Amino acid sequence: MYAVIETGGKQYRVEVGTELEIELLEAGPGEAVAFERILLIADGDAASIGRPVVANASVSGEILRRDRGEKLISFKYRPKARRRVKKGHRQELSVVRINDIVLDGKSAAAAAAKAEEARKTERQRLEEAARKQAEQDAALAAKLAADKEKADKAAPKAKAGAATKTAPKDAAKSSAKAPAKGSTRAAKADTTGAVARKPATRAKAGDAKGGPAKKTQK
Repeated sequence: MYAVIETGGKQYRVEVGTELEIELLEAGPGEAVAFERILLIADGDAASIGRPVVANASVSGEILRRDRGEKLISFKYRPKARRRVKKGHRQELSVVRINDIVLDGKSAAAAAAKAEEARKTERQRLEEAARKQAEQDAALAAKLAADKEKADKAAPKAKAGAATKTAPKDAAKSSAKAPAKGSTRAAKADTTGAVARKPATRAKAGDAKGGPAKKTQK
C-alpha cells in the first residue's frame, strides 16, 4: 500500500517506512505528525483517488531531525545598467519517516508487521530444517569414521591370522619333502656299499677255484 500526499506545495509518494525531506514543519524532532492532504491511496489493484482529497484516510509519521538543503544560487542582472545581484539560499527541511497509512480502517503498518512475522516464521522453519540436516550429516560422518577405525584395527589381526594359517602348511610341505631327500641319500649309500662289496665277493670266488694265493711281503 502506498499513498500520495501534499505538503509544502509539493507532492510525495510514500510507503510505510519511507524517509523523506519536506519543507520545515513547526513540530520538533521526535514528535508525531499527521498529513491532511492525501491525494491518492493504492492497495494492490484497488486505488482511491481524492477529489481533491481521499476520505476516511490518514497518513501519520514521525519527525526524525531538522536539516538544510543544498545551496541554491540566485543571480540577477540588468544589461547595460551595470547591475549584478548574486544570492545563495539553503532551504530549511524536516526529515520525516512514515509510520502508517490507513484507509477505511485498514492499516498498512499492521499488514506489514503480519507479513514480516510470516517471513520470520518461514526463516525460522528453514533454519530449523538446516540445523536438523546438519545434525544428521554430523552423525553420519561420525559413524563412517568409527567404521573406518574398526576396519583399520581389524586389518592387522586378519593379516596375523593369515600368516599363522600359512605357517603350518609350509612346515608340512617341508617335512614331507625331508624324508624323500633322506631316503634318496640312504639309497645312494646302499648302492655304494653294494658296489664296494662286489670285489670281496670276487676274491672269495677266486679262492674257491684254487687260484694261487698271493704272499705279502713284510
